[in-house]
Amino acid sequence: MYSISTAQRRARIGVRHRLAGGHRGATPAEIVRSLVVLHATDPATVHLSVAARGHDLGPAQVERALYEDRSLVRMLAMRRTMFVAPVDLVPVLHAACGADLAAKQRRIYARYLEQAGIGGGDAASWLGEVADRTHRALLARGSATGAQLSKDVPELRTQIDTAPEKSYSRPSNITSWVLVLLGTEGRIVRARPNGGWSSSQYSWAPVESWLSGPLREFGIDDARIELVRAWLRAFGPAPIGDIKWWTGWTLGQVRKALAGLDTVEVEWEGGTGLLLADDLEPVADPSPWAALLPALDPTPMGWQSRAWYLGEHRSLLFDRNGNIGPSIWCDGRIVGGWAQRKDGEIVTRLLEDIGADATTLIDAEAERAAGWFGEMRPIPRFRTPLERELTA
Repeated sequence: MYSISTAQRRARIGVRHRLAGGHRGATPAEIVRSLVVLHATDPATVHLSVAARGHDLGPAQVERALYEDRSLVRMLAMRRTMFVAPVDLVPVLHAACGADLAAKQRRIYARYLEQAGIGGGDAASWLGEVADRTHRALLARGSATGAQLSKDVPELRTQIDTAPEKSYSRPSNITSWVLVLLGTEGRIVRARPNGGWSSSQYSWAPVESWLSGPLREFGIDDARIELVRAWLRAFGPAPIGDIKWWTGWTLGQVRKALAGLDTVEVEWEGGTGLLLADDLEPVADPSPWAALLPALDPTPMGWQSRAWYLGEHRSLLFDRNGNIGPSIWCDGRIVGGWAQRKDGEIVTRLLEDIGADATTLIDAEAERAAGWFGEMRPIPRFRTPLERELTA
């Protein structure tokens, strides 16, 4: 069995994830493609993940890629999570994940509508008609917010209480349901937000106009093969369980996708996993590097088995739902955390002794990080113990 050292796995992080000097990306799309996708549940993550890997790339360049060049697209995919993906990967993600998500969400929403007595006995058909009318309204407008679309399609203002027996539950309209459904069906995309780059209040646009035509059709099996191939190229070697966790698929679906790839089983200290057969050549050790990665960055969120780069720091850097906060990296492992205070100061805390040279690299990254934000003061959507402590 092929063996790979922990040092080699960490070297791959520095090189493949464009964090080491000399390997950083020239464009936002280039950076995203090397990581497969960026987490986008927190809008600020997208900009900060790019900035950490492209020292000349700021919010303006990311916004140009998202909303002008449209080389990047924001979409729901694995685990019903929001991501930013390279435009050429969008059809793959839609076929591999989006179609199943759409079917699942349609069933869930139809059940809630039926329980509320909406739809005249056929809630699924009623929901489908509302979605079609919303899509037509968006085509007519070119782009619009949910509030604007609800003026064209009054049914979007239908209010449903999904848990009427719970004291915390409140009725809400179905606008977001219909927009999520149209998005997972590959018919609309999130366009420019109403606000700065950390805003999550988006307008919407039809795929036909935003991407110059409908999504290219992909068979689900082929799409899943290509998605796992891309993931293994960026995150391999890794155990099958990590692929299952990242994709959100069943173990059977993961094994079926792997059967379409030429992989090799490899071993490392404490475990075994898979690597693409054409990716056995060792990656040269990069020069020493440090990075300040934002909350939900795709590097720490890329694996479920994290001990080899996380060490004993989980309790301080992750919230109760498994979301990582801002983390400090040194040569392929996490060594601390950081935060932005209300006055814009970037404050760091090392959780282990890494030596003077590495600390100097981190100090330089912290100084540069202030420029990522400018006048923006986004609060991470998921607050972790160390981030809260640093900003108290």
